[in-house]
Amino acid sequence: MGKQWYQRRVHGKQWYQRRVHGKQWYQRRVHGKQWYQRRVHGLGEELCQAIDQGDISPTQDFKIRGRTLADDYDWDIGEARKIWTFGCPPDALGNMVVDCAKGVQFLNEIKDHVVNAFMNFTGEGPLCGDVLRGCRFNIDDVTLHADTIHRGAGQIMPAARKVFIACLLAGTPKLMEPYYIVDIIVPTMAVSGVYSTLNARRGEVHSMEERPGTPLTQIKGYLPVLESFGFVALLRKNTGGQAFPQLKFSHWGLMNGDPMDEEDTKESNAYQQIMSSRKRKGLKMAIPKFADYYDRI
Repeated sequence: MGKQWYQRRVHGKQWYQRRVHGKQWYQRRVHGKQWYQRRVHGLGEELCQAIDQGDISPTQDFKIRGRTLADDYDWDIGEARKIWTFGCPPDALGNMVVDCAKGVQFLNEIKDHVVNAFMNFTGEGPLCGDVLRGCRFNIDDVTLHADTIHRGAGQIMPAARKVFIACLLAGTPKLMEPYYIVDIIVPTMAVSGVYSTLNARRGEVHSMEERPGTPLTQIKGYLPVLESFGFVALLRKNTGGQAFPQLKFSHWGLMNGDPMDEEDTKESNAYQQIMSSRKRKGLKMAIPKFADYYDRI
């Protein structure tokens, strides 16, 4: 299937453009003479883990970092050397803004304002006010006002934040949740109780190993942190008090369900968790829509 484009013109001037079929675009006009066009796509969990572990960091020499991204993560070497910023530390570092624009005037003058807007955006995402992870935003084109007074923080930062939000909403975002790795020592005769407990709490068994010379079995699995409350009590109940678990943070994983699906009523799925989080934080009980950031001039 070929590429599909949707665009709209107002009074002869093109001001909004979006490409579907795997890539999303959003473009915003400010004061009639400024445009921002950005594209968003995921970084990938492998790269996010490398950032968490410090193998890829904002403090690295940009040439060394660029070569690593090109060799290990299939980035274009030119783009890899033009990363403007990572996300808001420490939890949202796994996000990036990349300068992919060519021949844009005054672009460096607005860099600090865009970076500040991105830090604010990644520290408090639009879905439920939590940090973002794994998002890369490419700046493809910018047309700025010729007058310096219209390129200040008051004009650039609000517009940049709105473009970031619109890109995210147009890019089919997913909700992620933290997972524990669970290490359980249990007598072999009570293993079935461990399996039933993990299944009841959306957990999964990663490995099982019998300890030679003993009647014990070691089971390792993954358990969503959301399901960990009361897990130990339920596990001991199902194993007759013979299981000894240890829980430690392991990784982030995608939550079931579409976070934008209002008809999803299952409590453990993404939409209901977003609504619960928004209610707890005192936010408006409605997920922002792409249309909220679509300029009608």
